[in-house]
Amino acid sequence: DALNRYEAGLADDRRTDAAAARECLDRDRERIAEAGGALLVACDGGRVVGFLALVFGRDEPYVVPDLRDYAMIAELVVDERARGRGVGRGLMAEAERRARAHGLRRIMVAALAANEAALATYRAAGYGDHMLTLQRRLD
Repeated sequence: DALNRYEAGLADDRRTDAAAARECLDRDRERIAEAGGALLVACDGGRVVGFLALVFGRDEPYVVPDLRDYAMIAELVVDERARGRGVGRGLMAEAERRARAHGLRRIMVAALAANEAALATYRAAGYGDHMLTLQRRLD
C-alpha cells in the first residue's frame, strides 16, 4: 500500500487502503498464472525492501512477430528507506535476465506521467518512451 499512498499524491484515482494493495498482488498473481512471469522480492536483513511483479504478455497482431511477445514490469516498489541503494536496479536487472531467458526481446514498464522520480530511474536504466496513453475524465 506504500506505492498506492505515494501515487495518491500524484493522481486522484488511487485507493490508499491495504485491501487495494492485496487486490493488486492478487491480480499480479492471476496475470502470472495466465501468461507467465514472476514475483521478485529484495530483502535486507530479513526485511522486504523491494518488490517487482514481472508479467509476460503478447501484443496485438500488428506488432512484428519477433517483438510481439514481451515482458512487463507491472509493479515495482522500493521501501523509501532503501531507495538509492540499487534495490530497484537489482530487481529490474533480474527481471530483464528472466525475460531474456524466456526468449523475449523487449521489456516494458509504465509509470504515471507525474511520477518524475520513477521515470528518471527507468530512463537512467535504458528504458525509452514507447507509447503515450492520454486520459479524459467524463464526469
